Amino acid sequence: MPALSLREMESEARRRLDPAVYDFFAGGADDEITLRANEAAFRRVGLVPRVLRGETERELGTTLLGCRSSMPVLVAPTAFHRLAHAEGELATARAAASARTIMVASMASTRAIEEIAAAGDPSSLWFQIYIQPDLGFTESIVRRAEAAGCKALVVSVDSPAFGRRERDLRNGFVDLPAGMCCENMRDHGNGGRPRPIVFAPDLSWKHMEWLRSVTNLPIAIKGVMHPEDACLAAGRGIDALLVSNHGGRQLDTVPAAIELLPPIADAVAGRIPLLLDGGIRRGTDIVKALALGARAVAIGRPVLWGLALAGQQGVEQVLEMLRSELDRALAFCGCGSPGALSRDFVMLRRSEGQC
Repeated sequence: MPALSLREMESEARRRLDPAVYDFFAGGADDEITLRANEAAFRRVGLVPRVLRGETERELGTTLLGCRSSMPVLVAPTAFHRLAHAEGELATARAAASARTIMVASMASTRAIEEIAAAGDPSSLWFQIYIQPDLGFTESIVRRAEAAGCKALVVSVDSPAFGRRERDLRNGFVDLPAGMCCENMRDHGNGGRPRPIVFAPDLSWKHMEWLRSVTNLPIAIKGVMHPEDACLAAGRGIDALLVSNHGGRQLDTVPAAIELLPPIADAVAGRIPLLLDGGIRRGTDIVKALALGARAVAIGRPVLWGLALAGQQGVEQVLEMLRSELDRALAFCGCGSPGALSRDFVMLRRSEGQC
């Protein structure tokens, strides 16, 4: 029987994947408190639907940074897709194009950005980067993304160091298998050898100003957790924010992404679009995030589970499952579009068991 939910897809993917690979994808930092909280926090947000609204059809589409998406669900940047499926990011890109949604390709992809763009739809392709200490090399990666047709850059800003992931330490998961590397990190000025990704502890707003000076692409920053940082971003020419705790993989005990969203939405007050990344597993989760201030959500691990199960077809199944659940949830809420949602559609429960 085919999987009926994303959780069932994860269970089947766990059965099929090498245990060390599954743990690399699924694991979080330290005690994994934030990892678990990202999903659990959605259970403390209840939906309060409206009735007798006469909405017979829903329009799910949205526009983000000039890119049209058929629904407010993006493919988040995640590393090493070839660990899940031989075609890796190429299969993911084809699935995103088929679903007519935006894919954010990771700098840590196991396929080059040029290949990803050719396989998918470059008009709906964004590129995620970690600004490297070598700004000249960083600029060369930006130029590759521009030349490939990427429409926006997403800068991860929450990683001054690598998170300590005990599952990986226990499994001895250190390097990619032979024949696999971070293709976007190849140094074409040094024989095409791949460089390691370096997390820069000195990353600052000066780096954002530098990036703005070398590209005309829209810039989103990923990993915003504090309202004051969100305000600074809105005042410094950043085009969008991804409210994210890196899937619980960096600093443990950070609140769940959905808990971080409302104060950031209040602080930004609509000046720039917000996206939520972390813990989305149901269409109802998407509705809750949109009601609390997000323009769209990004999904990471569920894409990997679909990829592990059936490549492009598996990722398509993940995206269509969320589309169907979102459409049904909006129908129950009496909303004809995601834009009709507001905070009066949600209520915070005192406990997970309260109904």
